[in-house]
Amino acid sequence: MPHSTGDRYALSFTTGGLLAREAAVLAPVYGELRDWAKVRDGAVEENLLQTRTHSTGVRRVRETVSRLSVLSDRELEILADVTASERGHLMWAAACRRYELIGEFAEEVLRERFLTLAGTVSYEDYDSFYRTKAMWHDELEEVTDQSYKKLRQVLFKMMVEAGLLTTQGAIEPALLSARVSECLTERTPSDIRFFPTRTV
Repeated sequence: MPHSTGDRYALSFTTGGLLAREAAVLAPVYGELRDWAKVRDGAVEENLLQTRTHSTGVRRVRETVSRLSVLSDRELEILADVTASERGHLMWAAACRRYELIGEFAEEVLRERFLTLAGTVSYEDYDSFYRTKAMWHDELEEVTDQSYKKLRQVLFKMMVEAGLLTTQGAIEPALLSARVSECLTERTPSDIRFFPTRTV
């Protein structure tokens, strides 16, 4: 019988993808207000993310705020002022911090396969990783087949949007800028562990 280690994985990352564009819109708003609840309410009210429907706007704002809230003040400051590539890297780090399942996949599969020169990451690699985690996490066993496929699809979409994977599944080495590397290494252990790079 599978048994849980206690902490359940949060699996609510199917909204959007990496949400880098949305983050660029909302991060400066937080810089002004310094209050995530106000950022969320204002962004929904004014449709800052320019979504077609109110419900989509609510979901996207909530999810973007959820991920931005795990970034440091320094990361949030530079987020609006970085290149698209740097923003992708910061938002990938945010997703890995916010969602333990994504962080573990990034470290144990994406980075590991890069370091061992495997060169690719496939759906089969994810399936194998997921099965292993499900032995310890009952909640993964409870996911419907449709939700399982959606979670997998969105995770791969995020890696492509972050510039870490091609649409064909080839791993793209992460060329982290000095300022992004500095932010990531401020944490212990260093969040560079979430990236396909030889830097420690």
